[in-house]
Amino acid sequence: MFGNYLIGLREGLEASLVVCILVAYLVKTDNRRRLRPLWTGVALAVALSLAFGALLQFGSSTLTFQAKEALGGSLSILSVALVTWMVFWMRRTARHLKSELQGKLDAALAVGTGALVITSFFAVGREGLETSLFIWTAVQATGDGVRPLIGALLGLVTSVVLGWLFYKGALKINLASFFRWTGAMLVIVAAGVLSYGVHDLQEADWLPGLHTLAFDISATIPPDSWYGTLLKGVFNFQPDPTVLQTLVWAAYLVPVMVFFLLPERPTRLVAKPAESRPAAR
Repeated sequence: MFGNYLIGLREGLEASLVVCILVAYLVKTDNRRRLRPLWTGVALAVALSLAFGALLQFGSSTLTFQAKEALGGSLSILSVALVTWMVFWMRRTARHLKSELQGKLDAALAVGTGALVITSFFAVGREGLETSLFIWTAVQATGDGVRPLIGALLGLVTSVVLGWLFYKGALKINLASFFRWTGAMLVIVAAGVLSYGVHDLQEADWLPGLHTLAFDISATIPPDSWYGTLLKGVFNFQPDPTVLQTLVWAAYLVPVMVFFLLPERPTRLVAKPAESRPAAR
């Protein structure tokens, strides 16, 4: 439940901040009449995200076991790739996200109402589709469809509240630090989702080694115990992973975490050459 709460909080807060920046900029520039098309784009993005999540859930339920495992494994790997790209992108752009969005909004205002709807739709829709995909794969990994969804919903609700407080100026935090440390925790969650995806592909006979276990500590950490459930829910921990699962988990987690936590290199400013002046006569 905590892992999915973190996903909902992190992804939802990104979308909430995007909406807050867009709304605040329209209000500040005396463009309140343009708020309706902005909210139209946001509503369409939310509807698309919900429809995508429903399609994943109900569409996969009609598949055979092998096809369902192949689909789940493939989407797990895709979601990990998207989340990895997202955490690195936000780490790099968190400081100037506001100016970037305002620039896009200026261009949309110059074109017209339709462009404003499209701008807000794509700004929020990308986050929504990533959230739907990652939450779905994380829920499949835990094998419990109720508590993970509750955790994700609570995370989304929390992100909306935080976004509203940011807009009102009642809450100020270092967003760069926030996204850095929640991003590090998401990398750990993503490693578990990736391991689960590999196991799915092994069950679908797409990858070998299903019965070659790296270790089995089920007697020490029973999967149905409260601490086994906690570890599975937070880190997608499995007490009896295959060798391939373990190798892929380590090959992803170690380098990605190291590169993510490395300090960012300061941007180098290239000095402009001094303009040559005509010689005095």
